[in-house]
Amino acid sequence: MKKELHITLDIERLPEGYYLATSRDVQGLVAQAKTFEKTVEIAEDIARKLLHAQKGKTKHQERITYPMMISA
Repeated sequence: MKKELHITLDIERLPEGYYLATSRDVQGLVAQAKTFEKTVEIAEDIARKLLHAQKGKTKHQERITYPMMISA
């Protein structure tokens, strides 16, 4: 049974019109493409390859995302 990991991509649109994806969850993940969809597709492939290469070498930290609102 394969383990599923949930990762978050940070995607920004660059002034040149390309999309750039990085992730705090997968060290070294950087993907860039002309469309949003292609950027996500490339990022998914890179994430899978990076996680496979890092298997056993790094310990994945459990991350809890907890939304909160504060008065400033």
